[in-house]
Amino acid sequence: MLDRTSQAAVIPSRPTEWPTVILAIIIHGGFLALTWWWQSLPMIGVVLAGGWLIAWHGSLQHEVIHGHPTGNRGVNDAIGSIPLSLWLPYPIYRESHLEHHRDEYLTDPIEDPESSYFTRAAWEQLGAAGRLLARWNTTLFGRLTIGPAVMLLSFLGQEWRLVRANEPGRRRIWAVHGIGVALVLFWATVVCGVPLWLYLAFVYTGAAMTRLRSYAEHRYADSHEERTAIVENSRLFGLLFLYNNLHVLHHRRPGISWYRLPAVYRHKRETLIRSNGGLVYDSYWDIARRFLLKPHDDPKHPRHS
Repeated sequence: MLDRTSQAAVIPSRPTEWPTVILAIIIHGGFLALTWWWQSLPMIGVVLAGGWLIAWHGSLQHEVIHGHPTGNRGVNDAIGSIPLSLWLPYPIYRESHLEHHRDEYLTDPIEDPESSYFTRAAWEQLGAAGRLLARWNTTLFGRLTIGPAVMLLSFLGQEWRLVRANEPGRRRIWAVHGIGVALVLFWATVVCGVPLWLYLAFVYTGAAMTRLRSYAEHRYADSHEERTAIVENSRLFGLLFLYNNLHVLHHRRPGISWYRLPAVYRHKRETLIRSNGGLVYDSYWDIARRFLLKPHDDPKHPRHS
């Protein structure tokens, strides 16, 4: 009998979704073009374009994890596995994200791999400086500035412990990932002459853009159905995030293709807003207005305090 994660991993038979295939070509082609012609562009434009492509590629990986764009998992994984972001192995992302979709555990710092909350024990172990940084990280400004570093260092530290403990399969995942990273960096830094610091700026900027998406996606509520938000009126960022800003719809029906989400959302809008308790934001500017320098929530999870 399959467990929850295995059930979520099954890809139903479906025709090839050509909009997603075209999007994958645009993202990877854009990456090749930007790294090849980077010296012909203004530096700020290069960094922003690089960050956009890294974040967009992360959105594409998220789409692939949910069984798009084909009914063949091997093809899908091949599309999603190129490590443009350097730091996140696709198999680990895939496993942890499918665990995140156990909605009854959303926001739980033990059961939800994507939770930003702390248990009481973890909070106390941070120390005064760590708690200060954690509180700053609950503001939007903090999430966009120190948030990527906190996320990367926390993830890499955890993975290092698993690799040292010889967690089954972990060393192989990181060895294969390392080969992919070497190939990406060989293309960018050796063939195209992109300085390593500039490529790392792509990665950090892309991570910050992704942290904008995830910043207000989930918030603890007694009912798990009310823990997932909606961000409306976001055409530009909606495209970057492949309409994952309509997050409650994604959690209700994760198999819907990204380009169908807006139409389905418009049709189901009132039902979805009732189901999530009215947790709706009017664009990312609305989130910035509310939380730029104010905490989105208490970082200590109420069920673990």
